Amino acid sequence: MKMGILGAGFIGRAMATLAKQSGYDVMISNSRGPQTLMSTAAAIGCHVGTAREAAVFGDVVVVAVPFHSYPALPVAELEGKIVIDTCNYYPERDGHIDALDQYATTTSELIARHLHGARLVKAFNAILAKDLETDGTPPGTPHRRALPMAGDDLAAKQAVAGVLDQFGFDAVDAGPLSASWRFERAKPVYCVRLDREGLLEKLAEAKRDVEVPHGSWRR
Repeated sequence: MKMGILGAGFIGRAMATLAKQSGYDVMISNSRGPQTLMSTAAAIGCHVGTAREAAVFGDVVVVAVPFHSYPALPVAELEGKIVIDTCNYYPERDGHIDALDQYATTTSELIARHLHGARLVKAFNAILAKDLETDGTPPGTPHRRALPMAGDDLAAKQAVAGVLDQFGFDAVDAGPLSASWRFERAKPVYCVRLDREGLLEKLAEAKRDVEVPHGSWRR
C-alpha cells in the first residue's frame, strides 16, 4: 500500500512516520520542492516528490497543508482517490472566510468542492502531532484513544477507519462531511484525549456557534 503526503509540517511528518512504521510505502511533498525534504526523507525512510507526484503515488493521499493553501492542491491527480483531510481553519493564519465564519459550510466541504472527484474523508485533524506519534495503542487496549472521522463515501470511510486502527486509534464515524464541524478547531473533542465512549459523548455536546477557549487544546 502506498501513501502520498501533501504537506511536510508537523502533522504531515507524523503521518509519514506512522505510515512507514505500519508498512506503507510513503512519499512526502511540500510547496517548496523535493530538494528541501532530503533530511526528512532520510529520517523517516520515505520518498520525496512534488505535490502532483505524491498525489499520483499514493493509493491513499493525506492533505496536511495550512487550510488557506487548499486551492493549490492538485485536482486531476486526486480524482477517484481516497483523500484524508487533516486541515483546520485558523482565521489568524488563514484569513477570515465568510462561509466558515457564518457556519454555512465546513472546511472539508470546501476542500471536497475543490477536489471534485476525490473521495474525501476528514480525519486526523483533532489530535496534536506530538500525540499522534505517542498516543496510539494496540486494538483492544482499555480506554484506547479514539479519533473522529467524517465523509460522504462509506467505502472510503471504512478504508480510513482501517488506517486509524493501524496507527493505534479507534475510529468514530461522526457522519457526513456536513457534520465534520463537530470536531473542527475549538470544539469539545478537538485535540482532547478521549476513548470511544467519551468521544461520542463530546461530539453530541458540540454546538455549531460555541467554541472552547482558544488554545486550550494545547495544554
